[in-house]
Amino acid sequence: MQKVDLSGVDLNLLKLFDALLKEGGVTRAGERLGLSQPAASRGLGRLRRLLNDKLLVRTANGWELTPRAIALSGSVTKLLDDARAIVAPSEFHPSTASGRFTIATADHLALLLMPALVSKLASLAPGIDLVMPSPAGDNVDLIAQGGADLAIGSFQGLPARFYCRPLYDEDFVCVVRKSHPAVAEQLTLENFVSLSHLSVIITGQGRSAVDDALSQHGLTRRIAVRTPHFLVAPMIVAESDLILSIPRRLAHRIARSVPIEILELPIKIQPFTPSIIWHERQHYDPANVWLRNQIVEIAREL
Repeated sequence: MQKVDLSGVDLNLLKLFDALLKEGGVTRAGERLGLSQPAASRGLGRLRRLLNDKLLVRTANGWELTPRAIALSGSVTKLLDDARAIVAPSEFHPSTASGRFTIATADHLALLLMPALVSKLASLAPGIDLVMPSPAGDNVDLIAQGGADLAIGSFQGLPARFYCRPLYDEDFVCVVRKSHPAVAEQLTLENFVSLSHLSVIITGQGRSAVDDALSQHGLTRRIAVRTPHFLVAPMIVAESDLILSIPRRLAHRIARSVPIEILELPIKIQPFTPSIIWHERQHYDPANVWLRNQIVEIAREL
């Protein structure tokens, strides 16, 4: 095996490489690390010479990673994680800690959990910032790539090296606008399927749990509006005759400020369990353990 001289390898270059992978552009990568655009460009030049590859090339559609950069991404992420683990403090003192937590989750779970978490951080860990990135599917890949500390959602069949902690069991209810005709009488299954529905599918594709349950009874419904946004859907319902099926806790939270009525769903739908997931590399990290415990405490109070 050929020996490689590591004396010229600067760990900061690998941090820049990691930022380039996450941001997809020189300027944004520099901003992520607190570097000026010229400094980031010089760093990219050094990386190119070190790895003998362009790594990032400009195309008609903007910056794109080269195949070698993509191939190296997992190794670089793991190397930096290992380096952080070596120098990380063995204890986490929230009152004096600084830095940031990145938590990936969908909008409806953020509404239920994040306000209380922000309040906790302000009182217990005032030097910690909170980042909630744009959702990336189920966020599993985001965690695997080191783009977030935790993800909150409903997960099935997690990859190896992942941990999962359930938060609470959840079921569904219906919501309609105030004074909707369905409020005056018991909502039967027949009435339910006769109404026009609003359906929330986070990914924008596929069927919902409601449609799966109806199909078992040989029934279908008319979906007049589809949206990937849980928080927009009740606003639409409040100003229409549509009916919407959403998680119970979310319905009660939104009903505090939006003129909607909550009705029991006239068909049985399998409950689901929102959970926290994290990668093996952060399982024993004291800051990550502390953060997970704060979220579990908040979930217990819902």
